[in-house]
Order: sequence, then C-alpha cells, then structure tokens
Amino acid sequence: MEKPQKIRIIGLTGQSGAGKSTVRHVFEENGFDVIDCDVVARKIASKNAFLKEISERFGREILSADGTLDRVKTAAMIYNDKVKYVEYCGIIFPYITYDIMRQIERFDKDVLLDAPTLFEAGIDGLCTEIISVIADIELCAERISKRDKITLEKAKERLSSQHGADFFREHSDFVIENNGSEKELYEKAQRIIDKMKGRQ
Repeated sequence: MEKPQKIRIIGLTGQSGAGKSTVRHVFEENGFDVIDCDVVARKIASKNAFLKEISERFGREILSADGTLDRVKTAAMIYNDKVKYVEYCGIIFPYITYDIMRQIERFDKDVLLDAPTLFEAGIDGLCTEIISVIADIELCAERISKRDKITLEKAKERLSSQHGADFFREHSDFVIENNGSEKELYEKAQRIIDKMKGRQ
C-alpha cells in the first residue's frame, strides 16, 4: 500500500483503555488534523454495499428491522467467535481503508490517524510514524469497565482479543506507557510532538 508522500501521517493506536483519546487531544491542540477511524467504521456500517455483503455472509439476523446493522448482535457474534471476527474484519476493513485514503488525499498538512485497529486493518502501511499507547492490563481493564459500564471480566475478555503491549512495542516508532496521571500522559505526548516538529 503506497503512502502519500506530501504530508506526514501519524498512526495512533494501542490497547483499549490505555489513554489514546488523551493523546489525540494533545495532537489536536498542536494543530494536527485527525481522521477518526471509529467514525469512519460507523459511516461504513450504514452503507448499502457493506450491509448487503455482511448480511449475505452472516444472515439477515444481524440487521435490525429497518435494515441497519444491529450493533449489539454483531458485537456479540464477532467477539464470541474468532473465525467470524476475522471474516467480519475482512469485509469491513477494505471499505475503511478506501475511505481513509480518500480523506488523506484532501489534506495539505500533517494528519493523525486515530486507529484502534491500525494493524488489523493493514493501514499501518500508510503511516510515516506510529505511536502506540499502552498500560498495565489491570489498569486498562478498570478504565474500560468504568468507561463502558461493563464488568471487569468482560473488559479483560475484550483485551484478550487484542494485541498485547509487547506487540505494540515491537511495531511502533513511539510508545507511550500510561500507568500514571493524566498530566504525565499529556507531557509524554507533548514531548513526542516536540520531537516530531524538531523543537528538541
């Protein structure tokens, strides 16, 4: 996959509950444009072409009565079956990648790609740098449980289906460990931005 050369594309990813949203906010404060891949995915999930393809593969029962994607049923299906999860991702990721590439073409300055599934979607190849935010697994689980109002056990199940901290360390240009305060996280993100902009 070719990456556009005229601008810097920074991929932001990492463990769920590690603190990516705070890091994203710091980049926004520093004038970076952001492409939110979760927003892109929600947009794709409402497209007729995707809905047709996904219902042909998994059955119309994953659609609501009005023909839209039933997110609760879909989540229950893919997170309880790794084979179906891979198949689902194989259908939606090409749509997401195409949409992201079209957005990137419209930018004329550095952009942050906020992508929880950066590696799974194969869009890491678009990035000039990759930043991963990681944290101790217990901390991540506590944050997810509080944020999404689910049990710690469910939060840990969700984390177990994702890449671990070592994977992100091995595949990233910058790694931010967020086991402290939000102020410390903010400062770590700012130092990376300063380094990128050549202010250090």
